[in-house]
Amino acid sequence: MILFNDQTLLKTALTHRSAINEKKGSHQSNERLEFLGDAILELVVSDFLFKTYPKLSEGRLTQKRAAIVQTKTLAAAAIKLNLGQNLIMSKGEKKAGGQTNVSLLANTFEALIGAIYLDQGFTKAADFIYQNLLHKLTLLLNQTDIHDFKSQLQETWQKQFQTAPKYQLVKSFGPDHNKTFIVKVFLKRQLKGEGRGKTKQAAEQAAAKSVIISLCLKSN
Repeated sequence: MILFNDQTLLKTALTHRSAINEKKGSHQSNERLEFLGDAILELVVSDFLFKTYPKLSEGRLTQKRAAIVQTKTLAAAAIKLNLGQNLIMSKGEKKAGGQTNVSLLANTFEALIGAIYLDQGFTKAADFIYQNLLHKLTLLLNQTDIHDFKSQLQETWQKQFQTAPKYQLVKSFGPDHNKTFIVKVFLKRQLKGEGRGKTKQAAEQAAAKSVIISLCLKSN
């Protein structure tokens, strides 16, 4: 964890709104810092992708950015930093599983970015994002579009769990000539990832890729 000059900022970044009424001295939640951190994260990731892939179209850049800043990816980075164990929240929220809540962890990661920015400036905040997110995903992001993420995920899960991933088409929308498909991937009936694409196969690949991104973060 980065060393803060102002420890109050760190405490605020780790304070869930449920703690405000329950804990004395907790006067502010991390929601405003999350708002700030989200904007900084988008800028840093966009700048990284723009400079790393000078020939990539706006659409493909947007897809890569979405894969990086998705909730599941940020939550995996938060878990690696043990943010869940350090969250300040109400007893009820903790009992309900708040320390492992994917959305809450992702929000806290963004709040921490905002706190670092206020405490030490943009460069330090950008460095934090590079160290804890971007550099761990560089090899994955450099994979070609035809990379078979489904096969890679199946091989990984067969080795670890002796079972194959299950894909479920949950939604499709748009005109027949330009449909978008949304697919979820499950491991032993537990939801592990989600993806979308212009074909069912592309959506399955995107879902598998979202899981592999999380595995990549957790293994570094």
